[in-house]
Amino acid sequence: MEGPVSAPAEALVDLDAYRANLARLREAAPNAAQMAVVKADAYGHGAIEVSAAAREAGAEWLGVATIEEARTLRRAGDTGPLLAWLNPAGADLAPAIDAGVDMAAGSVEQLDAVLAASASARPRVHLKVDTGMARGGVRGAELTALLDAAAAAQRAGRIEIAGIFSHFACADEPASPVNGAQEHAFTEAVDELSSFDVERPLRHLANSAAALTRPSAHLDAVRVGIASYGLSPGPALGTPAQLGLTPVMTLRTALALVRRVPPGTGVSYGHTYVTKRETTLGLIPVGYGDGILRAASNRASALVNGELVPVAGRVCMDQIVLDLGDTPASRGEEVVLFGSGRRGEPLAEDWAEAASTIGYEVVTRLGGRIARRHVGAIPKTTGSGG
Repeated sequence: MEGPVSAPAEALVDLDAYRANLARLREAAPNAAQMAVVKADAYGHGAIEVSAAAREAGAEWLGVATIEEARTLRRAGDTGPLLAWLNPAGADLAPAIDAGVDMAAGSVEQLDAVLAASASARPRVHLKVDTGMARGGVRGAELTALLDAAAAAQRAGRIEIAGIFSHFACADEPASPVNGAQEHAFTEAVDELSSFDVERPLRHLANSAAALTRPSAHLDAVRVGIASYGLSPGPALGTPAQLGLTPVMTLRTALALVRRVPPGTGVSYGHTYVTKRETTLGLIPVGYGDGILRAASNRASALVNGELVPVAGRVCMDQIVLDLGDTPASRGEEVVLFGSGRRGEPLAEDWAEAASTIGYEVVTRLGGRIARRHVGAIPKTTGSGG
């Protein structure tokens, strides 16, 4: 136990485990630069602290979704290569460009927005190719138009084409033929860019799953997100332990109330759980208002005093009831909802399975009432990168 829980719930973030996961991913893709993805507050783990740990671990790049996420890291002192890949309409891009943040452009319109920014610095742009996900980027004639416009802007000294990238749709299913088709489409896009007399920029296609399973997609850089936090990119790849990864976050709370109830006691809203025998119920002060998945009602479990105990009834906004059975427990006893599994506690993937979702959602949705506490070697600054 890491001492008493000082908030209704606490997310312990093990930065040593995070660094070890980056090292494992470096082993999987030794010849590519590493872009540590720290969007969505580092998948709920705390972007400033995690980014600093990533830089200390040698990550050459950081990747975020939004301009504001990038500016937050710059304000925290990060000065290394940093890419923000969402370019929403109406965003003021100039402050980020002047802070040395690389921009993404997935269409001529998005490129025009970068060109229109009143920045003092010349924008560095990564061109987004739609190779088969039909999300960001363009393909076909629209891609040709984007590459042509970007090449012309570079010749005019208005931008620097710093990268070209795409994203796998099915990398968590290594046997999917979509992966090969996307890789081929990306190669064609890179070749087409070269036809405009543009020197080949940084090519990045692989996410965590492809970094672990598809060496041909490593190219110049790999973007490592979910696996760096010690979660498996998908069931087809195996468990975190099978992948050599350690879950970084442990979510814990403490029992607020413990009481004995008779058989036939209905628990929580709707009485979807009814005790079959005399048992002990334990109340914990977290719920869906804190990001705990309501869909895990009656299906998930937690660790109390070395025993796995089930969630009894519906997850409420601020509270969850556990059926402790005959497990010895008292008010203030530690409850681990998920963690590394070393003590037998559930993994984030177990909660995801209980709620028919993915581990990504389990860790990223945790709310502000849950305190984050970083353990392990704590970086002093976000640093400048390797």
